[in-house]
Amino acid sequence: MSPDSLPSGSARSAAEVNEQIRALWLRAGGTLSAQERAEYELLVVEWAEALRGEIIEAA
Repeated sequence: MSPDSLPSGSARSAAEVNEQIRALWLRAGGTLSAQERAEYELLVVEWAEALRGEIIEAA
């Protein structure tokens, strides 16, 4: 998945995004290319937003 195809304001759960982050690292073999780094950064932001939403919803 390219960074351009990542949804903004995604409704995915933090667990789903975390799984995608793990898969990215596995595919990359532990070393990210510039494109993979950009995708990783977007995923981390999405994960943090999803986690924050889950915490607020639980409260």
